Parts: sequence; structure tokens; C-alpha cells
Amino acid sequence: MSTSDRLVEATRELLWERGYVGTSPKAIQQHAGAGQGSMYHHFTGKPDLALAAIRRTAEELRGTAGRVLDAPGSAYERISGYLLRERDVLRGCPVGRLTMDPEVIASDDLRAPVDETIAWLRDRLAAIVQEGLEGGEFDPSLVPEDVAASIVATVQGGYVLARASGSTDAFDAAARGLLALLAPRTAPA
Repeated sequence: MSTSDRLVEATRELLWERGYVGTSPKAIQQHAGAGQGSMYHHFTGKPDLALAAIRRTAEELRGTAGRVLDAPGSAYERISGYLLRERDVLRGCPVGRLTMDPEVIASDDLRAPVDETIAWLRDRLAAIVQEGLEGGEFDPSLVPEDVAASIVATVQGGYVLARASGSTDAFDAAARGLLALLAPRTAPA
């Protein structure tokens, strides 16, 4: 792995664990095993390095979610796959946690990849819900954009509740509850 990649990966990890303010250039260098000269050779400073790290984190999340959402199956199965996929619930979402970081949110540059990723996820989920509506899988009164927002909110809120309680139970219950609400309708007997 190149020095530049080690610096980006170290920054990603530290941003997730400590946030922007808690991620010092010295901590990044130590975590990456790189000197100050190497850091400033590849990046103009902490904001530039943080932006590269946030972009990589956002790309990774889109890739992981995309593989599940683009898998074969019904709309419900793909949404279920997304909600129930293996994740480190107690650690939280690396992109979602950035929304709670005042320094990231205050910076248009640092916030942009976070906002773009959340918008991408909502759009992708809304498209899947629309497919389910067109296929008669979901209740016709559902509004795809609203359901997509609910899915994202359930996942992010589930992370918060799980972290607060120290247990994945709250996340799992939220996912199960949303899936029960979205369950394809069956004809009455």
C-alpha cells in the first residue's frame, strides 16, 4: 500500500473513531506510519486529507450498498437484504457518523460527499420501491421517496439506539419492524 493510501486509510479510521477535531495530523501520521513530510507531500493539509478519506468512505459505502441493492430478487428481498446485511452495528455507520461531526457539516467541501452518498442511497431505494409498486408487490399508497427516507432513517436511528444501549437488539428490532410494515400484501382468504 502506498504512503498516500496509508494516510487516507488512517484518516478514515480516525475520523470514524474520533471525529474531525479528534483526528490530529500527528495521530494520522502515527497511525499510517508516515512522516510529516510524506503527509504534506501528498496532501495540502488535514482538510485535503480528510476530504480524500471521506470520499473513499463514501465510495465504499455506495459499493457495499449497491451490491446488495442490485442483487437479484424482488424489491422486498433487496430492501430486506440491505436492512439485514452484515454490518458492525455497534460501531455505527462511517458516513452517518460524519453527519454528527460539526466540523464536517460546517465545511461545504467535507459535507458534499456525505450528502451525495445519502442522496444516492435514498434515490436508489426509492427506485427499488417504485419497482415494487409497479410489480404490485407493495401497497399502492406508498410514496417511494418517503419509504426510502424511512429506510435510511431506520438504519441510521438503529445505529444510534444500538450504540446507546451497547446491544444490536435495537437495530435488529427496527429493521424487523420496518420489514413487517413493508411486507408484500397477500390476498385475503
